[in-house]
Amino acid sequence: MKKYLYPLLIVIAASSYGVVSTIIKLAMHSGFTVSEAVTSQFFIGFCIAVCIFLLTNKPKLSFDGVKILIFAGVFTGLTNILYGRSLNYLPASLAVVLLFQFTWIGMLISCITKRKFPSRIELISLIILVMGTIPAAGLLDVDLSQIPIQGWLWGLAAALCYSLFLFANGRATTSMTTSNRLVLVSFFAFMMSAVFQSPEIIWNGTLFTEGLWIYGLALGLFGIIIPVFLFSIAVPKVGLGMSSILSAIELPIAVMVSVILLSETVTTMQIVGIVIIILGMSLPTLLDKNSLLFKNKTSKPFSKNKSNMIGEYK
Repeated sequence: MKKYLYPLLIVIAASSYGVVSTIIKLAMHSGFTVSEAVTSQFFIGFCIAVCIFLLTNKPKLSFDGVKILIFAGVFTGLTNILYGRSLNYLPASLAVVLLFQFTWIGMLISCITKRKFPSRIELISLIILVMGTIPAAGLLDVDLSQIPIQGWLWGLAAALCYSLFLFANGRATTSMTTSNRLVLVSFFAFMMSAVFQSPEIIWNGTLFTEGLWIYGLALGLFGIIIPVFLFSIAVPKVGLGMSSILSAIELPIAVMVSVILLSETVTTMQIVGIVIIILGMSLPTLLDKNSLLFKNKTSKPFSKNKSNMIGEYK
């Protein structure tokens, strides 16, 4: 069971991200803007991270290896900002599909940085995931002819930033505790939101007197604390390529939570797409590594001196 622990942490972290879009929609129904909701997410998330750090460590912050954490914080902040921008031009279903492209972008980044090809099972899983994305997001009935180019660019940029966030989290800083990493990543993410979003909510009363803090608390937990904490632990163990595949659970969770909390309808094709996605992300862990189908799955390296496959874990 131990070999499934870190993949399970990736699934839990990605699932928590799947809840975020629904919480933002609930905040919008209460009269708040996307910008205000995102700012509250990062501010309260940072405050919670500081509390966790003070309760679990001596109050001495380590900055050893802080450079990679700056990138992790910046990219998680940019992901939310760019995704919000894409929603100004795209229907929600298409925005989700574009963000979902982080699965193959993350695999590509892993191939380039490690100079190794993905294994056969990873490639098959990736193909299945892409096949399930369009029906799961309900995109089959959407007219794409009038979609402006800005929407496509913002959506793909959000996917790239999410992939880079996972990559940065995979660079382990062994001399730093997980809670220390969490407080630094959340701080730099909050700085990004303060520059590009609505920092005035902190001092003009919107956050605490108008009830935005309730949504900010939920967003901070599901959009910052849980995913950043668990990704920091699990991505270095699982690898970027496999982490991207397992994170595909975010889309099915987003659909299911919207049905439960927003009473949105789900079609038969969406259910089929969700089943396909779950199948694709489950293949690497459910299939025995000695399976006849994949007995030769060891990937070939770009160079002769490297032969480990991407995303290996035990």
